[in-house]
Amino acid sequence: MTETSAKLVIRNIGLILTGKIEAPIADGDCVVCVDGRISAFGFEKDLDTDGADTVVDAKGVTLSPGLIDSHVHPVVGDYTPRQQQLHWIDSTLHGGVTTMISAGEVHMPGRPNDPVGTVAMAIAAQRWYENLRPSGVKVHAGAPLLQKGLEEDHFRQMGEAGVRFIGEVGLGTVKDGTTANKMVGWARKYGMQSTIHTGGPSIPGSGLIDADMVIETGTDVIGHINGGHSALPDDQIINLCECCTSAFEIVHNGNERAAVLTLNTARELDKLDQVILGTDGPAGSGVQPLGILRMVAMLSAFGGVDAATAFCFATGNTARQRSLDVGLLEGGYAADFVLMDQAQHAPGATMLESVELGNLPGVGMTIIDGVVRSTRSRNTPPAMRLPEVVA
Repeated sequence: MTETSAKLVIRNIGLILTGKIEAPIADGDCVVCVDGRISAFGFEKDLDTDGADTVVDAKGVTLSPGLIDSHVHPVVGDYTPRQQQLHWIDSTLHGGVTTMISAGEVHMPGRPNDPVGTVAMAIAAQRWYENLRPSGVKVHAGAPLLQKGLEEDHFRQMGEAGVRFIGEVGLGTVKDGTTANKMVGWARKYGMQSTIHTGGPSIPGSGLIDADMVIETGTDVIGHINGGHSALPDDQIINLCECCTSAFEIVHNGNERAAVLTLNTARELDKLDQVILGTDGPAGSGVQPLGILRMVAMLSAFGGVDAATAFCFATGNTARQRSLDVGLLEGGYAADFVLMDQAQHAPGATMLESVELGNLPGVGMTIIDGVVRSTRSRNTPPAMRLPEVVA
C-alpha cells in the first residue's frame, strides 16, 4: 500500500492508550505521524505540528493503537464461504481492528492436503492479501496446515517466499505431537511462527488436542486456550499457563468461563503479558465484527482487569508476541489507530470505566498507515463524541 499521508497530526486527544502493559496510558493530547509511521506523541505545545497534510481533531476522545485480531480464518479477498458473507473484513474494521493474523485458510473450498498443494496455496494466500488489503486492513495470511509428507525444504520454500505463520496444528493431517514438533522446528528455523488448536474438535477432520500435546508440540501460540469451541478441563488450562512461555490466546469463539479462568491464572502467575486476543472467525458461530472489543469488555468486567490493561491484550501484547510493527504507541511503529469514546447513555464516568462495566465503546474513526480508513462506526453503539478531519 502506498496511500500514506506525508504528515498526520491528531490533536485534542482526551486519553492516549499505549498498548504497553507495563505503562498502558501515556501523558499527552497529540500524536504526530510521518509517512505512515509514528513520529512523536505527547502534548501538542511540545511537538512539531507544522506542515501537516492531514489534521484530525479528536474532540477529546480516546486514542488507542489499532486492535489486532490474532486468530482469523480468511479465504480470499473480503469474502468468506464459511458464512457466505461479503465484506466481513471491512465490517471488522468498524470494530476497531486494523490488523488480522490468519490461523489457516481452512475454509477454502477444495483446500489441498498434499505437500505441493499446501505450499502453493500458502504462498498464494500470502501474496493475495499482501497485494489486496480490504479497506486498508493488514491481513497476515498464507498460514499452511501441517500435512503428512511435508519436509524441511517445503518450509524453506515458504519462508523464503514470505510466509510467516503456520496455521492451527491439528487441523491438517498431522495429528501427533512428535511429528508436529519436528515441523514446528523447521518452521521456526525459516522465520515462521506457529499456533496450535487447543480443546475439542471444531470442524470435521479436527480432533481433541489436550495439554500434553500442546506442550509436546511447542508452538509459539496456544491457539484459543479457552477452546474453539470446547475448552479443556480446568486443570489442563491451569497446567498450560503454569508450564508454557507461549502466548495464551483467548478467543471470542470459545468458552467465556475458561477465558476468565485463563486470565485469572495468568495474573496469579504474573504472566498477563502472554495474554492475546482473537475471534476465531469466520466460523460456525459466524463473523464477529465487534469480537475483539467484546473480549476486552468481558475480560475487564468479569476478570477484574482495568480496561487500559485489557486493551493491551488486543494491541501491544499481540504485537510483541507476534513480532509485528503495529499495536504499540512507539516511534517508528505503524500509524494504525482507533479513536473511541464512551457510548451514548452507557453507564460509567469515563470510557474506560464504562468498558470495565462490560459496555462497548463507540468507535469514531480508524486510521491505518496514517490514512483515515473509516469514520463513525456502523457497528458499535454511537459514541458521545466523534473525531473529525479538519484539514
